[in-house]
Amino acid sequence: MSTTAFETLARLLDERWTCRQFLPDEVPRADVERLLTLAQRTPSWCNTQPWRVEVTRGEATARLRAAYAEHVMAHPQEPDFAFPAAYTGVQQQRRRECGFQLYDSVGIAKEDGERRLEQMLRNFEFFDAPHVAVVTTEEELGTYGAIDCGLWVNAFLLGAQALGIAAAPQAALAGYPSLLREHLGLPEYRKVVVGISFGYADLDHPVNGFRTSRADLDDVVTWHDA
Repeated sequence: MSTTAFETLARLLDERWTCRQFLPDEVPRADVERLLTLAQRTPSWCNTQPWRVEVTRGEATARLRAAYAEHVMAHPQEPDFAFPAAYTGVQQQRRRECGFQLYDSVGIAKEDGERRLEQMLRNFEFFDAPHVAVVTTEEELGTYGAIDCGLWVNAFLLGAQALGIAAAPQAALAGYPSLLREHLGLPEYRKVVVGISFGYADLDHPVNGFRTSRADLDDVVTWHDA
């Protein structure tokens, strides 16, 4: 039986994962442009297309990585869009399961606070990725501008998977928008939604060996028939 469009999309969703260790090799500019061109087809409210994307490579990535290294431990997070105030119930359960899988993959004990901190800080090293995409939206578009950017991110991630490019969407990078404004020349009215580290996966690294689960349909869908 020939592969249908639905089956292709299902395979991309099933096989996509968050890469947490990259090889140093850069993605050719032509492939990055191909990926960005695909993501540009993302739908948005009234076709506003609020996303703007800053893409780093080479020395620009290295400078941004160094800036985070100096900044993160000395400054509080001040995201443009508030991070979750709390995790409770099933959301907390899922978050903990994901965290324990991550720590287990690299041999970090639950009580080893020092190594857990080191692993968290790997976010700001971009997991050694050669590229970062920083996604911003227009301030006046508010929450729905950010939602449209989320649709763009999903298209980017699936397109990357189709091209053999690994990626890690990272809210952590959005926790320090002032740093990004300074180093990327972003105006104040552009609000930082998320960062995406991307490149080629180091498939031999154990941190890339685990996969998270998804809830059953009955856990997330309520049918109303009458």
